[in-house]
Amino acid sequence: MTDFAIEAKGLGKRYFLGENTSRDRLKQALQAVTPRMLSPKTEDVWALRDASFSIAQGEAVGIIGRNGAGKSTLLKLLSRVTKPTEGRAQMRGRVGTLLEVGTGFHPELTGRDNIFLSGTILGMTHAEVERKFDEIVEFAEIGKFIDTPVKRYSSGMYVRLAFSVASFLDPEILIVDEVLAVGDAAFQRKSLGRLNEASERQGRTVVFVSHNLQSIRTFCRRVLLLDQGRLVFDGPTEEGIDRYLKAIPPRLDLREAKLANRLHRASGAVRITDLACFDETGRQAWQVRSGGTLTLRIGFEAIETVPDLVSLLRLRSATTGESITAIREIVSASSVEAGRSGTIELVFPTFPLRPGEFSFYLWLGRSDDRIAYDVIDENVDLPFLRVLSDSFDYYEREGTISLQHRFSVINETASLNLQGVRLV
Repeated sequence: MTDFAIEAKGLGKRYFLGENTSRDRLKQALQAVTPRMLSPKTEDVWALRDASFSIAQGEAVGIIGRNGAGKSTLLKLLSRVTKPTEGRAQMRGRVGTLLEVGTGFHPELTGRDNIFLSGTILGMTHAEVERKFDEIVEFAEIGKFIDTPVKRYSSGMYVRLAFSVASFLDPEILIVDEVLAVGDAAFQRKSLGRLNEASERQGRTVVFVSHNLQSIRTFCRRVLLLDQGRLVFDGPTEEGIDRYLKAIPPRLDLREAKLANRLHRASGAVRITDLACFDETGRQAWQVRSGGTLTLRIGFEAIETVPDLVSLLRLRSATTGESITAIREIVSASSVEAGRSGTIELVFPTFPLRPGEFSFYLWLGRSDDRIAYDVIDENVDLPFLRVLSDSFDYYEREGTISLQHRFSVINETASLNLQGVRLV
């Protein structure tokens, strides 16, 4: 008998572009039978193609790749949320999934009712869910809201309960998407600890998707790297992360990146068009040596005339999401005419951060901070800035920042003698 919990062979998923009307679906059905009958104008896209891999029981595997690489599609196929267009995936064991905030929850039901509903969907008896109930509520930290309809929960409360239910109801296979990013830093650490316990102590199989490479590095010994719907790497975590980082373009074109989301949060009067990062050698790269020179160049274009322009950069820890520093500068104190473009250059002569990974938050807006023109943060798939060090000294790598300092040892004996104190 095989020890594999998950086996995928030639897995693929194709989507048709269009409005998905009844006529579109009829054309899709006709194409499957007689491709020539379909109009050549119909387009399709393969979100995932020819993915083959196996995951052993009790193994924790990370899935990495840029937005649109096929990560969420793969998880939906493994979770049976959608059917594959080609190939097959065999799951051995009860599957618990957390693909979106509150997956499977009914908004009109209370937190209590949804816990029992999710347990039933997972194939558990009422008695089994009841035995785990108190642990689920305690972990989610929503005790006094447990009898409130979940439609009134905040996104943080939603994800805490959803993750708690998925992890405590004893699935043999646990599939987790990027949703943990919704929780605060403390909850993220607690959740990763829960995943570690499920995999190492309880022998459960965990499939984990995250853009937080530090979490992947800490939790998973193996990664699957997806690129444009293809599985391009399956192996050790550090090697996969290194390959992923090297494939990121040194200059990012942000003109259309998640534009609908950005326009929902900002006016769009001035748009961030591109972002590039340079190390001390002048080479474009998303990594820098601790203590080296870092240069950021942020392109912008005015779509409408604005009275003035201010930029804000926040650098955050990729592990905890906590802000490391914020830099606010005036780009133009006078009006910026529509059609004008430019580049903001920010230079750190001696970059003080110690080894780790850090995320960017970019904001353009009016000088009174009341109107945002553009916002780029987790809504756009920016790469993390990776800070490296050649030092093997633990104390030169510990912590987040290196402080400039002077160190000396005062000759205490001589100092006391100068004061006329005789030492015995």
